[in-house]
Amino acid sequence: MDGVHSTSSVLPVEILDLIFNYLERRDLIPVLSSNSIFHNTAFRVVYRNISETSSVKALKLIKTFASNATYSRQVRSIDLDFADNLITANILRLLNRALQQLKSLTALTLNFSQTDNTADVAWIFQGCSFSLTTFTSSMRCDRSLAKFLATQPKITELCLRGLNKEYDFALEPEALPKLGHFRTVMSYPSIIGEVLRGRPVESVSMSLHRGDVCASLDTLLLSATAIKRLTVLILESDPPVGLLPLIADRLPHLEAFHLVVLTPDSTHEILLEIGSSLAQFKALKYITFMAPGIPTSFNDEKGIAEAWSKACPTLQTIILPKGLVWFQRDENWACLKDNED
Repeated sequence: MDGVHSTSSVLPVEILDLIFNYLERRDLIPVLSSNSIFHNTAFRVVYRNISETSSVKALKLIKTFASNATYSRQVRSIDLDFADNLITANILRLLNRALQQLKSLTALTLNFSQTDNTADVAWIFQGCSFSLTTFTSSMRCDRSLAKFLATQPKITELCLRGLNKEYDFALEPEALPKLGHFRTVMSYPSIIGEVLRGRPVESVSMSLHRGDVCASLDTLLLSATAIKRLTVLILESDPPVGLLPLIADRLPHLEAFHLVVLTPDSTHEILLEIGSSLAQFKALKYITFMAPGIPTSFNDEKGIAEAWSKACPTLQTIILPKGLVWFQRDENWACLKDNED
């Protein structure tokens, strides 16, 4: 019995597929030249999920996919990053042809430069037949993008992270009926509200800016279901002590809250003061607070965890600026450092 038939009988293609999924992309390249069975299986795995592409690699990929259906039909997930270069009209037309060939695509990430994000580039989706479940892009929110999103009823995760202005972005009421997770950075409250309104979104990640805090938080009430998980990035807002009551008023049954503060105004005293605001949450189980430059010791953080849990008894896990994960053990608050000791 030759090697090919022996391999086929001992290791079914399905098992090879599972094994190859654990290999890094660079490790799969030599597998392609081993034998025909390994090649055919590894070939599918190599092109199934494509990520971390530079502009140069992205351009080579779309050239290949635009002209070769054998490769393009294998792709399920792809991340194309053109953020470091300006895109010409010819490249956009090439990208359009490539996307038309990616008929089995379910997850797409597209990043463009700040200059290209100010132009209408969503026309690149014309003629595409894929059905996405996850979509991430830095392109501007305008009528063309809204029209594309209306053709993707299976999207459950959406991320719009461009530097958006007030463009004409209006989603059809029937668009995105399965959307459950929405992430955005630098978006206007009107855009956030347009996405959340009437859709079953229960997880939101957003940034807050001074002057738009209340308007942005009000959009959270537009979801068709109660929001259970919220991540907030504070760029230039007021201190978090005043923010938590605003969130609790709108989302008293929030289960997970993650707060990232980029302003260097937080102190140990502010962290302790936050505890009183947590009392307004009725079902909060997980909270993360990250901020630069807070000189807290191990014992300081333990004291903060104990104070927060006293104010909000439903808390189960707390992560503070040192990155330690605090949790309840035998009616006391401990962390992984305790376990290591």
